[in-house]
Amino acid sequence: MMNGQQISRRDQLMQQLEERRSEAPQMSNVNVGMNERYVSLISGLALIFAGIRRGDFVGFMMTATGCYMVLRGSTGHDAVYKQLGVNTGVATDQTQVSVPHQQGIHVESTVTINRPVEEVYNFWRNFENLPQFMQHLDTVEVMEGGRSKWTAKAPLNAKVSWEAEIVTEKPYEVIGWRSLADSHIANAGSVRFRTAPGGRGTEVQVSLEYVPPAGQLGAAVARLLGEEPQVQIDEDLQNFKRLMESRTTSTTPSISPLSP
Repeated sequence: MMNGQQISRRDQLMQQLEERRSEAPQMSNVNVGMNERYVSLISGLALIFAGIRRGDFVGFMMTATGCYMVLRGSTGHDAVYKQLGVNTGVATDQTQVSVPHQQGIHVESTVTINRPVEEVYNFWRNFENLPQFMQHLDTVEVMEGGRSKWTAKAPLNAKVSWEAEIVTEKPYEVIGWRSLADSHIANAGSVRFRTAPGGRGTEVQVSLEYVPPAGQLGAAVARLLGEEPQVQIDEDLQNFKRLMESRTTSTTPSISPLSP
C-alpha cells in the first residue's frame, strides 16, 4: 500500500503533467524567436505612430501592419510563418549557423573596380571603412578576436545593432562572416576578390543572407518604405566602385588576416 507521502508525490506529478498538457497548445503556436518578437514590437509601434501622423491611405496600411507586428511580437505567433512552415522560435545551434536554413533573405551582387586587388581588399578589410559606401550602415566598431559590432539604420529612423565574427579569410581573396548568437539581425555572408579578366582591375562579389527584423514581414515593410535588399546591395557596391576609383593613392594600411 502507498503511504500518504507517496500519494502526495503522485498527486504533484499528475498536477505537473496536466499543467504541461494545458500549456502545450499555447506553446505550439509560438513560431517567432524572442529577438524577433522584441524587434517586432518596437517596429510595430513605430509604424503605428508614423501611420497615424500621415493620415492617408499609406498611413492606414502602415498602421494596420504595425498592429499586426505588435500582435506577433506580443504573442510570438505569425500566421504567415505557420503557412510557410517557418519557425524561428526553435533554438538553433548558433555555433554552427547564424541564419536558419530557408528562413533568410539571400542577395548577391558583383562589381568590377578599376583598382588593384590588394588595395580593394585592404580597404574593405578595415570594416570601419564600410559605412563610407554602405548607405544603411551607421557605424562598425572593430573589436578583438576578429569580432566587430555593427549598427545599421532601420526604417522610420530606428537603429539596430549586432555583433559578428570572421569565420573565413584568405588574404586578397575572400572574407566570410556570421553574426553571433542572439543578434537582432541574424546574418552571414562573404565577399570575394579576384583579378578581373583582361587586367581590368578587381571583381568584387558579395553574397549575403540574413533574417530581417520581424522576419519576412519586416522585409515586406522595408520594401513598402522603399528599402529593397537587392537594390541596397547593388547601390552600395556602385558607391564602393566610385569611392575606390576616385582615390588617387591608397591611404588605407594593410591589415593582417584575423587581426582586430
